[in-house]
This record gives sequence, C-alpha cells and structure tokens, in this order.
Amino acid sequence: MAAVDTSRRRRRRRSPPLPCTVRVQAAAFSLGHRPDGSVRRLLFSLADIHVSANRRRRPDAAGVRSVDVTIDANRCLWARVFSPPATTGSTAKLPVIVFFHGGGFVLFSAASCYYDRLCRRICRVVNAVVVSVNYRLSPEHKFPSPYDDAVAALRFLAACNNAGEIPGVAAAVDLSTTFLAGDSAGGNIAHHVANRWSSPSLRFAGVMLIQPFFGGEERTEEEIELDKVAITLTMARTDYYWRQFLPDGATRDHAAAHVAGAGELTAAAEAFPPAMVVIGGFDLLKGWQARYVAALRREGKKVRVVEFPDAIHGFFLFPELADSGDLVEEMKVFVRKHSANRGH
Repeated sequence: MAAVDTSRRRRRRRSPPLPCTVRVQAAAFSLGHRPDGSVRRLLFSLADIHVSANRRRRPDAAGVRSVDVTIDANRCLWARVFSPPATTGSTAKLPVIVFFHGGGFVLFSAASCYYDRLCRRICRVVNAVVVSVNYRLSPEHKFPSPYDDAVAALRFLAACNNAGEIPGVAAAVDLSTTFLAGDSAGGNIAHHVANRWSSPSLRFAGVMLIQPFFGGEERTEEEIELDKVAITLTMARTDYYWRQFLPDGATRDHAAAHVAGAGELTAAAEAFPPAMVVIGGFDLLKGWQARYVAALRREGKKVRVVEFPDAIHGFFLFPELADSGDLVEEMKVFVRKHSANRGH
C-alpha cells in the first residue's frame, strides 16, 4: 500500500508538459517575486508590458477594434472596450462580456499585453463586445476597492443601456445579454459582484469564472501537493496577495476569500446567474474551486465545470497552448447557450 501511495504522490508532483516559450515566460514571472511571495516591482514591471488601444480606433489584423473609455476620472477608473469585426448583412445585437483581469488584486492591468491579447481573442471568437475593467490595485487600494470599481463599471454600462450604446462601439449591443467574466482575482471579483448587483437596469445572463482566486486559513491537499510545482503560483505568493488585499488584521477566512466555508456558500444571491467554472489540473487553487462548485450546486445554482488536466494557473494567457484556444471556444458555447436561453 505504501508503494502505491508513493507512486500516486510522485505522479501528482510531476511538472506539467509545457513548451519552452511558456516556461521562459513563467520563469520571468517568478523572477518578479521574492521567495516569501512579495513582488519585486521593478523586475515585474519589465515583464508586464503595456500596450495601447488601437490608434484612431482602427481595427487590428483580425478586425478587432479597441478603445479606452473613462468610467470615473476621480478614481482613475477606466475600461478597454473591444468590438468584433462587423458581419456583413447581420442585424443581430452583440452580447457584452464584462471582464476582470487576474493578478491577485496586486498585479497586471487591462493594458497588460497578455490581457489585451486575451480579450481580443475572446472578442473575435465569441463575437461579443468585451469590456475589460481596469480596477484599482492593492496594497494602495485594499478590500473592497476592486469590488466597488466593478460595481461602478456596471453602473456605467447600465447608463449606456439607457442611452442605447457603449462609447467607442459602432455595432448594436444587447446589454440585456451581459456576462461577467474574470480569471483568478478577476474571477473572485465576478463572483462577489454577481452577488452584490441587484439593479434591474442590467441583468446578467451568466458568469464565467476562470480559475477563480479563493482561499482560507486551512491548507488544502491540492495546495500542499502542487506548491512550487504549479510554476506560476505558490502558497507564498497567494498568501502575499491576500495580505495586500484584505483589511488589516484580517485572515484568509475573511468572506472575500473564503466564499465556501463550513459547507455553505457565503452571500449566495437568489438571482445568481448560470455559471461556468474553469479548473486546471496543475493549479494549486483547484481544491478551493471544487469546493466553490459544490457549494453553488448545493444552493441549487446552475454550474458548468470545464477542466483542463494539464493546465497551470494562467494557462489561457499563452496562445501557444492548445488549452488556451479550447477555453475560448468553451466560452463561446456558454455565451451562445445562455444568450439563446434569454430569448435572443
């Protein structure tokens, strides 16, 4: 029996199969962190390349247009809005995906090259307008600032709904078919905002949580087994991110992090929309994500789980990985299904 357990443990701790280009980029990300998980800001800034929106609103090579839109100048809150190529002869209104980027509430931006590229791909493949929100980061802006910024962005879109258009978008949009989406910390934001939002002026058709960032004081089996094997994420880094984001003195059992505690879902909204939860086999957060899915189901919520057995945390940021393209296709299927379910 001991030999079997040892073999199983060894299989779980193997490194995921990744091309050299991805390993180099992951190594650069790791160099931006100290062993205790804290961020080397100067080194990280060298790896986090920012790109501008399309100049003069011209489309890129794939036909996607983008423009930066100010939401609240007083708090430097803005969003990058992506529009798909026009379809000849089509009069259908486009769905809207409100996207929140990851980075542990501490890193990245809507202008980061990785997220600009991802949102362009989602926009083109799903054929949807993508509103990528550039919320404020910790530690300068701790809990609940990102959630407040997300709500402000939704209020902005609700006002656009009343006006009948989104700034910078020439195509007709259907804001009654709005989806929330986010990866890692952005998935956390999407969950909490779906629970906080109650205005009838903007309703959600679905929420897509890509490897959402949840946690607690307890160490899950997955965290222990995958620590330092997951390449892009370690327990030291997640602990650091939570310390930067949560209120001073709070533990990881704070409701912002520990959303599925004691077998129950924290603040489960009655009108919580259908969800898609993406889980990676080499993501040390997958234990918390599985608990979240189980809690949603106990609450009677509709959940589609999409699993990628060989995926590291943040795999979707690397277009050279086949799973990255497969994820965007899964998002396309989810959006089409739940747009149709709303009578469109």
